[in-house]
Amino acid sequence: MAADERRPRVAVLGAGLIGIDLAEKIQRSKKLDLRLVAGRDRESLGLRRATEMGYATATGGIASLLKGGPLDVVFDATNADSHAEHWAALQGTDTTLIDLTPTGLGTVIVPSINGGQAAGHRHINLVSCGGQAAIPVLHAISQRCTPTYIEVVSTGASASAGRATRLNLDQYIATTAAAIRSFTSTRDVKVLVNLSPAQPAPPFRVAMTVLADGIRPVPVRTSIAAAAEDVRTFTPGFKVTALAVDKSRISVAVEVAAIGGRIPAYAGNLDIINGAAVLLAEQYVGR
Repeated sequence: MAADERRPRVAVLGAGLIGIDLAEKIQRSKKLDLRLVAGRDRESLGLRRATEMGYATATGGIASLLKGGPLDVVFDATNADSHAEHWAALQGTDTTLIDLTPTGLGTVIVPSINGGQAAGHRHINLVSCGGQAAIPVLHAISQRCTPTYIEVVSTGASASAGRATRLNLDQYIATTAAAIRSFTSTRDVKVLVNLSPAQPAPPFRVAMTVLADGIRPVPVRTSIAAAAEDVRTFTPGFKVTALAVDKSRISVAVEVAAIGGRIPAYAGNLDIINGAAVLLAEQYVGR
């Protein structure tokens, strides 16, 4: 393989629900070379699965990555409290760090909106799973009207939220709200999160309410449909399930089903943020 055709060398930092789904998505990619999955507990389910898949694993966290040789891309699937330390360790290298934790650090990327900017940055932030689901729709709406208030309610199955996600809920809400403000130029934003223990487990759902003056229903509907189609290029299970538009209010709901992997269909929250992360890493080839 020619040097300019070499697959990017990547590693996953974190072996929880997000990390192991990332490893499986990378395994299916023809453009990425997964060199290491690093966690903390050798007996964790994530590291055992990575070993079964034939990948090298380690329990030394970020130190393991630094010892493991040069890497082009590292996915941080740990927690918001640890991410700053991970970036500090990698900042002096040539590695691109894609952050799947809700820190709000780095350059915020939503692939269907500003994915083309990712190649110019080495520290990329993917907001949150709720942000990746909501922001494409909200950005599309903001191109057709000027929202005065936005409310976003994300509901996911308890089984799809690991320990790190639960510990980082405050950061999740703050980071998602900040990103919505940035992409829509709307000051008054409220973000809520529900984890449901219901059985059967509910699909990942994001309900959005937008208040604005002078809304034109037809252009808004067209823009939302186009935004959803863009997201489906890397998350096929993304769909708009409800939409009501009048002159001053827009109510829209989307659901995300995980398709084509080992994770259950209800874990669409994992599928959308991991799909975005893998897409951006694959684009590394074009640098």
